[in-house]
Amino acid sequence: MEKLVLHEDPISGNCYKIKLTAALLGLRMECRAYSVLHGETRTPQFLNFINPNGRIPVLQIGDQFLPESSAACFYLADGSRLIPDDRFDRADMLRWMFFEQYNHEPNVATLRFWLAFVGQDSLSELQKSLVPGKKIAVDAALKLMDDHLATRNWFVGESITLADIALYAYTHVAEEGGAFDLSFYPSISAWLARVAAEPGYVKM
Repeated sequence: MEKLVLHEDPISGNCYKIKLTAALLGLRMECRAYSVLHGETRTPQFLNFINPNGRIPVLQIGDQFLPESSAACFYLADGSRLIPDDRFDRADMLRWMFFEQYNHEPNVATLRFWLAFVGQDSLSELQKSLVPGKKIAVDAALKLMDDHLATRNWFVGESITLADIALYAYTHVAEEGGAFDLSFYPSISAWLARVAAEPGYVKM
């Protein structure tokens, strides 16, 4: 595999997904940090050479650049134990990854960023008005996850897959900012411990 470079913000769960995937597969990867809070992904240098969309993460493979966390994780894990062999299970893995990006991450990650890093007092009136609705959406997502995990160890199949990695990243830090208490979701809590016990696991 060509040299891997992750262009990231260390506080980002989307970036952490890629680092955790690489770690579980024993892949070496260089990391280059940018601060989203300080606008470092909006500079002409970043927009012209890293990602014209001005977002992280971006996985650099040799001289090629691959934005979007799910795409980068899939690139790293293609052909590995983190992607199921069974055709249905592979599609089900993608189902949970799509769920994470559509139902989970826009609410869990946004609230964490607003409350833990921006700060309640620094939020705009619009952002403050959106907080209650996002809390309801997070509870719905976490309840669905908890119910699914009540009868199984992993989201898909009998071992960890990219579905677990995608959902783990922001779930395990959901309490940051004080918006949620994961003890109300016992099946999630047990699953978080299983992910953290995987060989090669790295902290965020």
